Amino acid sequence: MSFDVAAIRADFPILSRQVHGKPLVYLDNAATSQKPQAVIDAIVDYYSRYNANIHRGVHTLSQEATDAYEQARIKIQKHFNIKKKQEVIFTSGTTHGINLVAQGFSNLLTSEDEVLVSALEHHSNIVPWQMLCERTGATLKVLPMNAEGTLAMEELEHVLSAKTKLVFVNHISNALGTINPIETLIEKAHAVDAAVLVDGAQACSHIQPDLDALDVDFYVTSAHKMCGPTGVGILYGKEEWLEKLPPYQGGGEMISEVTFEKTTYAELPHKFEAGTPNIAGGIAFGAAIDYLQQIGFDAIANYEADLLAYATEELLKIEGMKIYGTGPDKTSVISFNVGDIHPYDIGTILDKLGIAVRTGHHCAQPVMAYFNIPGTVRASFAFYNTKEEVDALVVGVRKAQMMLS
Repeated sequence: MSFDVAAIRADFPILSRQVHGKPLVYLDNAATSQKPQAVIDAIVDYYSRYNANIHRGVHTLSQEATDAYEQARIKIQKHFNIKKKQEVIFTSGTTHGINLVAQGFSNLLTSEDEVLVSALEHHSNIVPWQMLCERTGATLKVLPMNAEGTLAMEELEHVLSAKTKLVFVNHISNALGTINPIETLIEKAHAVDAAVLVDGAQACSHIQPDLDALDVDFYVTSAHKMCGPTGVGILYGKEEWLEKLPPYQGGGEMISEVTFEKTTYAELPHKFEAGTPNIAGGIAFGAAIDYLQQIGFDAIANYEADLLAYATEELLKIEGMKIYGTGPDKTSVISFNVGDIHPYDIGTILDKLGIAVRTGHHCAQPVMAYFNIPGTVRASFAFYNTKEEVDALVVGVRKAQMMLS
């Protein structure tokens, strides 16, 4: 073990609480991660010492808040290896970033164009593109999946063509944990002059994407799955694309000059940041990145890979266990069912044992439809989880099976 898990767990106040009289076993990290004290302190510090609006005041508090917020932008830029800080757009989260791009392309597509999504997408990376196609008349095509829960890459040549203008894919499937071959998809899409948006919401807590090396056109993620607060995220976009897209919202901050005859827009990144942002959230996002970098993403990846292997081996010892998402490249998510037991029933019993998992379709109904199931139980692990917690999960699933069979 390359780091002290007990010491790491001590950084997360919530992990010491009980649920229904049992020690909390938190295995719902794919929905949101827990927050270390350093992130909580960053939020309290902002509201306690220098709460003020940013970019608009000459007074000391405003200047301090502006400096802290823009320093967070620079931390994010460096963390993701983004060339220019103006290519980092603060958003309310991944869904906001996707919708911003989808709205911007409304004036760039025609009924002759096609857009391509993968079959493994979260609803937030499907619905905005359906709405875009309804507005423009463009055609939505789908890159299918296979029984392993991986993309059927051999079908790519049949759904990607010179008509394709946009390609959308998640970096890691939230429902199955599959790591998608985004490097290949980006290369193939660029070969037909299509732009690529990657949904990194599930990836960025496990790996550190190098966006310059990926050569991706747009990348979106949320802070709350990276040990940061809810309600804040980023859209990365290549500067040339961000200059082409019109503003998503109008209001304060995103303007250069306003008259009743005409408004001119601010330079990047402020062109896409209308209104008062989640200032405390942005600052705390920077604190979360500092925390994760102190631990190190290589150490996180190695530890989580070991935890995933152990959990998979132990869960498969349960009679009737079916795991969905069995491809060779995946992260620490196990999506499963046990016999004919409804996942909601298993989740309810696990909760009574203090074990938090997610049940349902995980905002990925097409994935569930492919497997012809209503949903799954999803146990998603983070670097602060332990093998002892995996053991508690296995005992809990066995108890649920005994009670419900």
